[in-house]
Amino acid sequence: MTPFGKRLRELRRERGVTQKEMAAALAVSPAYLSALEHGRRGTPSWPMVQKIIGYFNVIWDDAEQLERLARDSDPRVVVDTSGLSVRATMVANRLAAQIATLDDRTLDALLAIIDSRPKS
Repeated sequence: MTPFGKRLRELRRERGVTQKEMAAALAVSPAYLSALEHGRRGTPSWPMVQKIIGYFNVIWDDAEQLERLARDSDPRVVVDTSGLSVRATMVANRLAAQIATLDDRTLDALLAIIDSRPKS
């Protein structure tokens, strides 16, 4: 499951909406929504995120959160380290090899380090 998929499911359940009902309103298939919730689909398109925001009538911070979660929810990430340092390539490869074995505490620590860095 992706962060966006998890939040999408939470919103749907909070409002008592089935996948079938939501899919009909958004003009997509229930299978697409299921795949989006379970992380079997890539990042939703910008127009789809906007449809979902409109469907749930979320505003301000909640809408920004959904947009951010969508950006952070690609289940098939590719990291191109060509042109970067040897250490960057090492980090990317080790992270790829170990990501499935990291516990939540370690993942939270890594996210805190990344989030504390200045944006480039």
